[in-house]
Amino acid sequence: MKAYISASNKENIELLAKNLQDKKYEIFAPKETYKYLKEKNINVIESSIKKALDDNFDVVAINLNSFEEYLDKNIDEQTLIENINIEEIALLRASAKNYENTIVISSDKDYNIDLDDITLEKRQELALSAFLTTSKYDFLVNKKLSKEFKIKNNEQAYYFNKLQNLRYGENPHQSASLYSYKKELDWNLLNGKEMSYNNFLDATVALEIVAEFFDVSAIAVVKHSNPCAVALAANIEQAFDKTLDSDPISPFKSTIATTKEITLSLAKKLRPMNLEVIIAPSYNSEALEELKKNKNLRILKINTPLCEILKFQDEEIKLTPFGALIQEKNNKDLDIKTFKVMTKKKPEQSELEDMIFAHKVAKHAKSNAIVVAKDLRTIGICTGQPNRIDALEVALNRVCDSNKEAVVATDGTLETAESILIMAQNRISSVIQVAKSAKDAEIAKIADKYNISMISTGIRHYKH
Repeated sequence: MKAYISASNKENIELLAKNLQDKKYEIFAPKETYKYLKEKNINVIESSIKKALDDNFDVVAINLNSFEEYLDKNIDEQTLIENINIEEIALLRASAKNYENTIVISSDKDYNIDLDDITLEKRQELALSAFLTTSKYDFLVNKKLSKEFKIKNNEQAYYFNKLQNLRYGENPHQSASLYSYKKELDWNLLNGKEMSYNNFLDATVALEIVAEFFDVSAIAVVKHSNPCAVALAANIEQAFDKTLDSDPISPFKSTIATTKEITLSLAKKLRPMNLEVIIAPSYNSEALEELKKNKNLRILKINTPLCEILKFQDEEIKLTPFGALIQEKNNKDLDIKTFKVMTKKKPEQSELEDMIFAHKVAKHAKSNAIVVAKDLRTIGICTGQPNRIDALEVALNRVCDSNKEAVVATDGTLETAESILIMAQNRISSVIQVAKSAKDAEIAKIADKYNISMISTGIRHYKH
């Protein structure tokens, strides 16, 4: 019996080689793997890959060089081309095709394979794994060369690698899994049950909201993928108090994200709230011990700098019965230089700060979104309504008596004068919107009548 072993990453490859040696296999390997195995006291014969392609092996184990390491590096074209693996890819495919006669191993997770109990089903499983390996390799080469050659293909390949199965999807009767795509955040689960499908969705929204304010103390409370309350303050404890004042009910069973370290005093406030997930860049030791008293609470530590979060993804993918919808990620930043004051009254500095804050929150809420804010905290949020008038009325109803001198932000355009009348009745001082309606001039005129300042951003942030 003969085996061929070639390992770019040689970690643990000797375990497989010793197993093969114990089973009396004659082992062949190319130069670098041969030298490594000889140092591990393995009986091995040096053989080039070209010779191996002309031979028949009972076992073929190939650990390909990781082409991913070249994706974000500036490497000259010649070096890049030279490092594209051709022969071993061909041997892997040929061995996978001949799975009934050849055991093909393409992943280190299979190094401990039981050579005495290789069923046909196991051979097929290994063959499929090998084809996936070569497919991913081709995908990465195509991706890098497309960038290197500055060619934008009309057809784009996508590759997803399963990271883990989830307990279920949005509902218990739906299966779900988590896959890697391009790159993932660097994070740790410090406590609690495994993250669920819905946990990942809420955590994404909460994290992206606080990332808008990465350089200050900010807290976002999210439920069902929508913001419930968001606040900025001088420190993280004050920010939390402001969110609780904004909405004391929704935080129950919610997801909370912060830009700053969780302190013991904040942990003592958070622990009784029966939260689903807490997300922070760090936790002091006492705070962590306090939070861990709730064994089910998922405590996430985000190691990726928050300033990188919003640009972490460059596209979004949604599967529909019509096909896959792929778009650029909405990473558009507000630019004060493009702001246009539409009314005679200009907003005060504090109002302008509230407007920018509210607009950044509205960006992460489902359309039609209305965010009412005051003193850098949301005091009323309504999302997902079929029209903006309904959303405005619901958001302002939640504000109650704290709406005097508050501001309104929306993800789209105010298209009717009725919007301004409702704001005037609720003592709103300023509004920030896209302003691309045929009635912009009429709406601005009515805003002037009620002494409401209005700013146009020219940037729409629909989120369906």
